Amino acid sequence: MQRKEVKRLGEILPQILIDQHLRPRLDEVQAAALWKEIFGDTVTRYTTRVYVRTGVMYVSLSSAVLRNELLSCKTLLLQRLNERMGQPGMIKEIVFR
Repeated sequence: MQRKEVKRLGEILPQILIDQHLRPRLDEVQAAALWKEIFGDTVTRYTTRVYVRTGVMYVSLSSAVLRNELLSCKTLLLQRLNERMGQPGMIKEIVFR
């Protein structure tokens, strides 16, 4: 029995994600995790839920004042998220609840 060429997991994982159609969902999960990293503890303290579905980020907030502040700079928030993801236009919209 002949051995096949040994490859590192890091080399084959990107192709597996593409083949199994998992890359878009993984990107959505990473974008939601970036919310906490980008906006820090203050905003995160009032954030109850963050998730992404088909390019739309849904952010549930417990503070109406913070929701209004974030609404006023939504374009900048979208730009920062997409820059950090390295994929322009991945997040098309943010919905604050």
